[in-house]
Amino acid sequence: MIALAIPAHAADHPLAAQACAAIGSRVDAVAGPGPVFLRSYDHADGEGPNAEPALNGAFTYDNALAAIALIACGQPKQAARIGEALLLAAREDRAGPVMGRLRNAYRPGAQEQHPIPPMGWWNSTDQRWREDAYQVGTATGNVAWAGLALATLAETTKDERYLAGARKLADWIVANTMDKKGGFTGGIFGDVNASKKETWKSTEHAADLAALFARLKMPEPHRNARLFLGYVFDKRSGHFPTGVGPDGETINRATSGLDAQLWPLLLPDAPQEWQGALGYAEKAHGVAGGFDFNDDRDGLWLEGTAQAALVYRYLGRAGDAARALDEVAKHISPGGYIWATREPEITTGLAIGPDSVTDDFRYYRLPHLGATAWAALAATGWNPFTGQKVR
Repeated sequence: MIALAIPAHAADHPLAAQACAAIGSRVDAVAGPGPVFLRSYDHADGEGPNAEPALNGAFTYDNALAAIALIACGQPKQAARIGEALLLAAREDRAGPVMGRLRNAYRPGAQEQHPIPPMGWWNSTDQRWREDAYQVGTATGNVAWAGLALATLAETTKDERYLAGARKLADWIVANTMDKKGGFTGGIFGDVNASKKETWKSTEHAADLAALFARLKMPEPHRNARLFLGYVFDKRSGHFPTGVGPDGETINRATSGLDAQLWPLLLPDAPQEWQGALGYAEKAHGVAGGFDFNDDRDGLWLEGTAQAALVYRYLGRAGDAARALDEVAKHISPGGYIWATREPEITTGLAIGPDSVTDDFRYYRLPHLGATAWAALAATGWNPFTGQKVR
């Protein structure tokens, strides 16, 4: 395992120092003070770039989480370098001044090319540049998390540019995905010239959007997101379905998502009855040591287990939080990141995009920035929805 410089800061759980150092050291490894995106997954051996080029991308969601985690870790300078990359990517796009659109993944490392290019790679077999339709698309929730990262940086640094950037992202979401009947559509799949609008609506998107709009004091969009959460919540079973189908109204009960159960509970205005979703998650998603992504319980999803640890902590269940984090701490890769899974792979029950013919969105045993960021948030007790420490 590589040696990491552990920053001196108060930690609620021993995992905090390791997770914080793992993320901060990756930023510091990129020379100079300029904007940075971090690679989301390390090689299957535990460190270094992936053999599969498509897995070397810097996913927007993971980087937004990393920026928030770095604030929680007491490393605002490192967080700001990711924040600067998010600002540039939102301001510049190869399609022109899109005013707030972000792609789902970018090329990792120092961001020196303008406009900031989305993820892509040279395929030596067919001698052409390749891009993935999901990676060059825009998922609504990813834009929301980037907005939360910029809002957190604004509150920490008092730099108004970050607040303006967060508002620009929020305005793009409202203009392009808000349904006046309730909720927000999934976003855009594919690039500008070959794109498809995702007409389904997601529970997890509604949760992070409710958090973003509350932080930015946008009452009407906030009300829309909260109404959607109330619409999909199943009072009889006490849980949240994953969202609604492409018709924008029919509740999707085909699968269950752990984050859909957990994220709404982190909202400061979450009603008491929603807490039943945690009990549902324990029964439907619980596996030895933690939680699976979906209810087939085919393995341990470490990112979700860290999310559950933070929810436990937020709800005052310190013992359960500590046990979940103790399990996550057993799964540190040689490169310092937390592994995405314990098993070789786990299913989610979800499809990557509209062109998928199966539930091809899966997690694999790769070291993962997102899992590491959630571990840092849970271990430091930082709620990314409010930008504040929990109990």
